[in-house]
Amino acid sequence: MLLMKKTAQKNINILNKKARFEYELMDRYTAGMVLRGTEIKSIREGKASIAESFCEFNEKGELFVINMTIQEYSHATYFNHRPKTERKLLLNKKELKKLRKEVLQKTFTIVPLKVFISDNGYAKINIALAKGKKLYDKRETIKDRDNKVALDRLKKSF
Repeated sequence: MLLMKKTAQKNINILNKKARFEYELMDRYTAGMVLRGTEIKSIREGKASIAESFCEFNEKGELFVINMTIQEYSHATYFNHRPKTERKLLLNKKELKKLRKEVLQKTFTIVPLKVFISDNGYAKINIALAKGKKLYDKRETIKDRDNKVALDRLKKSF
């Protein structure tokens, strides 16, 4: 009888916390990423950052994430990857056409929100079509957040 061990994968959630504050998010998509072996190993260790990253189309119409930092894998040899390089995102042609049309026609940008490991073990990235907020919109967001905290404190005291 063959016994198989089931390894428990810890949840990897690398978030872009500034995205919701800096941008008004419209449509959201989940995309796959083209990665090398050492890159996926570093992501599984949680050594990645998407804080200053954004997405851009190239001449061929392919979508890439720019400024995403994946630290070098500690146990790799000279086959290690570069920490900051463009990484290709995998979406359907229909989704790519829609995103490209929105970015070219209007003043939208594509912002990564979260990097995670799927149930199948693949690295996925949540991206959103976003529009930059004005300064007064950011102040409104801060005011709403403070009001919510104050309300929660009042509810807790009763």
